[in-house]
Amino acid sequence: MKTGLKLIAAAVGLVLVAATLMPGSLRAGDVRTLRGELAIEENNAAPEVHAVREGKPLDRAYRQQPPLIPHKVDRYEIDLKVNQCLRCHDWPNNTRENAPKVSETHYQDRQGNRLDQIAGTRWFCTQCHVPQTDALPLVENRFTPANAAR
Repeated sequence: MKTGLKLIAAAVGLVLVAATLMPGSLRAGDVRTLRGELAIEENNAAPEVHAVREGKPLDRAYRQQPPLIPHKVDRYEIDLKVNQCLRCHDWPNNTRENAPKVSETHYQDRQGNRLDQIAGTRWFCTQCHVPQTDALPLVENRFTPANAAR
């Protein structure tokens, strides 16, 4: 057991020595801070955060696109037992809350049988529906809606 530990320690030591002797290895002056040129006492300005455009629905880009959510949902609980979206969007609460009612397709199982409650396959709303945002795309995207002039 002790011999094995000695061998491991020797191997780690050799790797460290080899790394410092390799051409192109880091030198003390090569290490730079992620903070840029700011001193430690200074803080970078907070980045601009793109906000959710509440209450202003966006057009759909293609047929059958799930509608975007026009409000924040980051604190909504959706798990196997609770779905807070349904407090406002399930019938009959949607009329009292002035919220769009869940589509009738969400009350059908995979075989097309009508159900009295949301189907388990449609339970996790944020699986398809996402909050709308003004965030810029992370990668280039040349998508154009189906009804856009070409």
